Amino acid sequence: MVDVRRLGRRPGPARYSAVALLRHGVTDRAWEPAWRTRELRRRYDVVIVGGGVHGLATAYYLARNHGITDVAVLDKGYLGGGGSGRNTAILRSNYLTPEGVRFYDRSLELYRGLAAELNFNVMFSRKGHLTLAHSDASLRTMRWRAEVNKVCGVESDVIGPSDIKRLVPHMDITDEARYPILGALYHPPGGIIRHDAVVWGYARAADSLGVHLHQDTEVTGIDVSAGRVTGVRTTRGDIAAPIVVNATAGWATLVADMAGVRLPVQTFPLQAAVTEPVKPFLRTVVVSGTLHVYVSQTARGELVFGASVDPFASYSTRGSLEFTEGLAAHVLALMPALAKLRLLRQWAGLCDMTPDFAPIMGPTGVDGFLVDVGWGTYGFKAGPVAGETMAECVATGRTPDLISAFGLDRFAQGRLVGEKGAAAVGH
Repeated sequence: MVDVRRLGRRPGPARYSAVALLRHGVTDRAWEPAWRTRELRRRYDVVIVGGGVHGLATAYYLARNHGITDVAVLDKGYLGGGGSGRNTAILRSNYLTPEGVRFYDRSLELYRGLAAELNFNVMFSRKGHLTLAHSDASLRTMRWRAEVNKVCGVESDVIGPSDIKRLVPHMDITDEARYPILGALYHPPGGIIRHDAVVWGYARAADSLGVHLHQDTEVTGIDVSAGRVTGVRTTRGDIAAPIVVNATAGWATLVADMAGVRLPVQTFPLQAAVTEPVKPFLRTVVVSGTLHVYVSQTARGELVFGASVDPFASYSTRGSLEFTEGLAAHVLALMPALAKLRLLRQWAGLCDMTPDFAPIMGPTGVDGFLVDVGWGTYGFKAGPVAGETMAECVATGRTPDLISAFGLDRFAQGRLVGEKGAAAVGH
């Protein structure tokens, strides 16, 4: 089994020549680990539950932006083994509400500079993002989103079938199509990124700043005294900590329950699939809300397909034939020329859905217990900005303006964000 810790070196000046790289590639000589295995201490200033992109980014920005390095990131499996490793890594900021647009646009800005920031190639590719409209009602929504985007300074516009055909020559834009295409919301800054590279980049950067990364360390309980968190219990012993951050996906409600915090979240599986590699031809990400399908092409030539979440709540990560059949039918309705492509594999991840399709971020009713949860199908694209703002929230004790609309108290106060129009379909 490949040890992902050895897939890159810690940040710093280049130390491997071309000859050395070749030697490592053809021999079993060990690479220097990208992050270290450290002893689990009995106390930390901050404990972050969840070793995905959100938890790692929070730890990194705590250390980099605020000088808080006495931090432990705990994961019951391996780093990036949850939602961060089970998504399709599509990036965009063309949301519907001003709160959502500003938030995701900051994340996209951070993603664009992430390779230089972390000294690690995260393979960001600005491909553009198309959201198709198959009806007059859908086209009106696209125009609405485009205007909100423009007001917030985000590049986004509605284009017609001829422009869609220019961008995606294999798209069926004829009147005979089962689902005629009337137009699309075109978002040029959108694109894709290598999700595991993002995880590894944040992990080694956080480690280099002194953060402790603990894999195979499951949290089994959270200690609360007099309304304040005092630490966590794990399969490797108890840890005292005045601040605990829940940055989990799929298990967010279970972790919150340990602290006595109830979350308005339901967990659903989200399935995806990938084809055999073919010559690159799809230059943009294509999404259809009506058909509940999205497709992009990787640098290796594989086509990555996804849909909406399964129609039932579950913790299962198994694929289903029903999903494959429905997905294939909808993809071929858009691009019939793909009929002979073979699917190589499919998988599923867990999505925590909130009533308004927006996340839950910030403090809770338990002092010192913060949450960065409820990410539904759109959590990976928010990783950098979520880490940046949660780190600020922990370090200053104040909720940053960028996430003030996403507080847990909004559900009791009736201040729902209402992102379903832009977030109901996976990407």
